[in-house]
Amino acid sequence: MRTVAVVLAGGSGDRFGPGIPKQLLPLAGQALIEHSVAAFEQAPGVDSILVVMAAGYTQQASSLLAGGKYSKLTGIIEGGASRTESTRRAIAELGGTECDVLFHDAARPLVSQQTIADCVAALAVHRAVGVAVPSSDTIAVIANGVMTAMPRRDTLVRCQTPQGFRLSVIRRAYQRADADPGFAELPATDDCGIVLRYLPEVAVQVVAGSERNIKITYPRDLAVAEALLRS
Repeated sequence: MRTVAVVLAGGSGDRFGPGIPKQLLPLAGQALIEHSVAAFEQAPGVDSILVVMAAGYTQQASSLLAGGKYSKLTGIIEGGASRTESTRRAIAELGGTECDVLFHDAARPLVSQQTIADCVAALAVHRAVGVAVPSSDTIAVIANGVMTAMPRRDTLVRCQTPQGFRLSVIRRAYQRADADPGFAELPATDDCGIVLRYLPEVAVQVVAGSERNIKITYPRDLAVAEALLRS
């Protein structure tokens, strides 16, 4: 089965303040987005790469990724106003031919070859997979600033990306989300959430992640990523 990596770089990075999107900021001599694209370029199990870029920045991304460095790159398209809208556009771009798809946040530049390979292998058996690491903290449920419950820590994980699916599975999940008038009131924050809500019959297999696979959310996270790269 052909495997496509979709690098989601459609966010505006508001927490970084005004200016260019964070996925174009430098990290160890390369733009943030290049680290993710390069990881999938190097992965033997990935056949092609599609980049979903923030609106108005597709040309800058094309300039960064041009020059033949990334032979698997098949396209750069404009993302939507939300994570789910960017995924919808990627699904439409991939068309109707069945394949396995890995959706990865460009804000996670340190994804490892082991994690990618494990996702590809898991999709040979399962129709949906999500990368996760155990929660080292106790998590509390709160309401109006008051703790109301404390789930068992051994049942909790922290989700990362990639998240992988058969293309037909994630397309069907989004079709059901689009038909749900209540979806906008409680939108999902990632693609596993869409599958869990709208295709409960599809099991989402957990693939072990890595503590190095951090998400760049705030400016200080770039310094942490630099330190991890040096180590």
